[in-house]
Amino acid sequence: MSVDAKKYVKDLVAKARAAQKQIEFKSQAEVDDICARLTRSGTTDAFAKKIAELAVEESRMGNVPSKIGKMMVKVKGVYAQLKDAKTVGIIERDEEKGLVKIAKPIGVIGALIPVTNCEATPFGKAISAIKTRNAIILAPHPRSVKTGKLAADRMRTVLKRHGWPVDLVQTLEEISVEITGELMAQSDLVLATGGTPMVRAAYSSGKPALGVGTGNAVTVVDTTADTDEVADKIMRSNTFDFGTSCSTENECLVHESMAEQMKTSFEKVGGYIVPADEKQKFQDAYWPDGVHLNKDIVAQSPERIAELAGVKLPEGKTFFVVEETGIGAGFPFSGEKLSACLALYTYKEFDQAIDMVNEITTALGAGHSCGIHTTDEAKAIKLGEAVKVARVMVNQPQALANSGAWTNGMPMSLTLGCGTWGGNSVSENVGYKHLMNTTWVSWPIPSTEPALEDLFSKEVLDEVWD
Repeated sequence: MSVDAKKYVKDLVAKARAAQKQIEFKSQAEVDDICARLTRSGTTDAFAKKIAELAVEESRMGNVPSKIGKMMVKVKGVYAQLKDAKTVGIIERDEEKGLVKIAKPIGVIGALIPVTNCEATPFGKAISAIKTRNAIILAPHPRSVKTGKLAADRMRTVLKRHGWPVDLVQTLEEISVEITGELMAQSDLVLATGGTPMVRAAYSSGKPALGVGTGNAVTVVDTTADTDEVADKIMRSNTFDFGTSCSTENECLVHESMAEQMKTSFEKVGGYIVPADEKQKFQDAYWPDGVHLNKDIVAQSPERIAELAGVKLPEGKTFFVVEETGIGAGFPFSGEKLSACLALYTYKEFDQAIDMVNEITTALGAGHSCGIHTTDEAKAIKLGEAVKVARVMVNQPQALANSGAWTNGMPMSLTLGCGTWGGNSVSENVGYKHLMNTTWVSWPIPSTEPALEDLFSKEVLDEVWD
């Protein structure tokens, strides 16, 4: 029986609005307490294992240990950075400027959940929403509806136990393009994490939207780097959840003088250097029509991918390294592969490497991320100044670092904005601060108008104009 999309979503939104009204004036202490309980409920050993196993079983993507890791790191990390933040009442007072800023909730947030991260994203988004006194409706992928419900039910149990309205957290149990479209149209804000078509739909919904761009992270290996250390970091990133993170290194640019050394280092940590006569087999398996990525490849084990390619994978190999020279159309390995597969390039000069990063990310992955392995701080800064991405990770495994880690200062997030390069409204890791309105209360102060001489140089003031 078909579902009336408009009515189905309208009923959910009505319940969300009623629930949100009940917490609109909750105190900071009350909000902080429930967020702590929600986080803890999602990060017990037993529950993390349960939801990770269901996510893998239902989506048929990724692996259980990595998904447990995301629950334990990302969910706790999101909470850790908002734990002491002010999101209720006066959040800032500037006596000198006569300003007071007061936080206000947005209302109902529609949250699109990616199938590749269907276990941790619901918790991260819901905790951020409730911290800012909003209600949230989760929209899972069709292949992760049960996982979305398990997450929502867990949080609803916590809310009920502590006297909070359970409809602050809801999830779509009926999924269709029409229903998701209605959710975006009827919500007050759309928080979109997922594929490019989904994010574009969010921006076209007529409602404010916070979205992400396509991932296709590139990393540069400078001549000062230790290739064994680089290989270990890229391996850990590339194999995490079978390479499904939007931050996973998809291309590695190494100086030509270090190419053979880099390949040897990759082999030491489980890299399978794809022989020239097997490259086309893998390409045909990845892109059967020559253009579109095979969905049966996404987030699969290397053994399964090798099987699809008709290749016997040697024992102990955990990711693929494909040597490549071209970029863009006609060279699909230069794009995002959503699996444990790395394209290896060489460069002659550092400026060429910078140009290659921009060429690769412009072709696919604009605005998202890149990295560099170097001991030369100046080169890291030079790369940061020249590339059109929102994140440059230095000497780090990107999939484990771009969205925040205990070992760097990046904000913990499950939604990575890519700026105007990637068609997004923000170029930072999206968090709780993006989920609230702010009212500015202003008092008059003594005039701060400067004299012309304080604003302009003598040369500018003396310039003659008609």
